[in-house]
Amino acid sequence: MKGKVVLVRFPFDDLSASKVRPAVCLTAAVGSHRHVALGFITSQPPGEPLPSDLVLDPSHPDFPATGLRGRSTLRLHRLMTVTADVLLRELGVLSPSLQGEVNAKLRALFELDRVLPTGGVPGHNPIR
Repeated sequence: MKGKVVLVRFPFDDLSASKVRPAVCLTAAVGSHRHVALGFITSQPPGEPLPSDLVLDPSHPDFPATGLRGRSTLRLHRLMTVTADVLLRELGVLSPSLQGEVNAKLRALFELDRVLPTGGVPGHNPIR
């Protein structure tokens, strides 16, 4: 399931409604409820792409396998987790090279290569 491009109901930021849109499965299905972490895809280009954005461009040789209709942006700071049963349809898949780019952006976004000193968050001392 990881790396697949799917259609799913993605909620608006304020949770007032949702819209069917493409997303990328960032994990395999996990646990008895088969939860999958998803990254939001938009066809509306952001004004200024963020470091966590990955532009999926039709000129890229791996683009046709995604199943997307046109230039899109995977916004990795917009995530949600759902059960695999609510995925509506599979559109395509990210190539191994695109999955590698996603992995690198997620590592940077979540600072996975950064180790905090013992005692918690730098600059935050809850006991004074």
